[in-house]
Amino acid sequence: MTQLSVLDLSPIVQGGDASQSFRSSLDLARHAERLGYKRYWMAEHHNMPGIASAATAVALAHIGDGTSTIRIGSGGIMLPNHAPLMVAEQFGTLAALFPGRVDLGLGRAPGTDQLTAQALRRHLAGGADSFPQDVVELLHYFMPPAPGQAVRAVPGAGADVEVWILGSSTFGAQLAAMLGLPYAFASHFAPAELDRALAIYRERFQPSERLARPHVMCGVTAVAADTDAEAWHLFSSLQQSFVALRTGHPGPLPPPVDDMESRLDSQAKYMLNQALSVAAVGSPATVQAALAALIKRTRTDELMVTSSIFDHAARLRSYEIVAEVHEALAVAA
Repeated sequence: MTQLSVLDLSPIVQGGDASQSFRSSLDLARHAERLGYKRYWMAEHHNMPGIASAATAVALAHIGDGTSTIRIGSGGIMLPNHAPLMVAEQFGTLAALFPGRVDLGLGRAPGTDQLTAQALRRHLAGGADSFPQDVVELLHYFMPPAPGQAVRAVPGAGADVEVWILGSSTFGAQLAAMLGLPYAFASHFAPAELDRALAIYRERFQPSERLARPHVMCGVTAVAADTDAEAWHLFSSLQQSFVALRTGHPGPLPPPVDDMESRLDSQAKYMLNQALSVAAVGSPATVQAALAALIKRTRTDELMVTSSIFDHAARLRSYEIVAEVHEALAVAA
């Protein structure tokens, strides 16, 4: 049965702040745990006024301390921004604090603009081009230390951390297949190469000590409410945020508006239709049909649900509806 997980960007809403965002994230994580979601991931973004999870490992410690069974992890850590040893230490620390519950999803994008990437790294040498080598180095730090090994991750060496490769193109699919790692595709905002990437990953997968067979996760934006009209109203917050980001004006998550369609020019409509083409937005019946179609299309092992909704209570309700829909799909299967 396809499993459900949560991707949380810890959105900062208009009129709110990061402290409120982290309180809401913990509340959502506890809610997801009660509902049976498998994982709770947070993502690294920088210089984004609407996203609070830049210090991802720190934020995950907050979530882990307030929950007990749900897996916590990154969706993802943008490895070009970090030395592999530091990532191994951070997630080795999380694994020591929350044994058997820690995932590490790795991406090769900077998670920000070039100027901010420069501020993060001081220089841009290597970066995305060295991503495969950096992943291999990081995996090495998680292995039990060899006799005489000069550099060790403490904590980290021998840690039980489930490592994933993330991607929105075929590059990540090829790397995940070569290294024998699970693969998560960012279909929630960049679905263009979804089918091709999954096909490449499955065809080229090489079993490893970490994973015997291909394992796929697909991201999906899901905004569920009692009616289609209510869900589309809630969804307008994300639509506004996407347009602002893609036009160079990122900001806090705005409140929903009525008649969003009339506020968009043709270019914005095209961009949203492309970026959010696999979104599941609507009533329980509408969301169920959309998720069933995505599962059938991709044969995914897991769905990672993200829902940027301005009102926290509505966001909790959306995840509750998705869980109910998922249960109905399992019964019907």
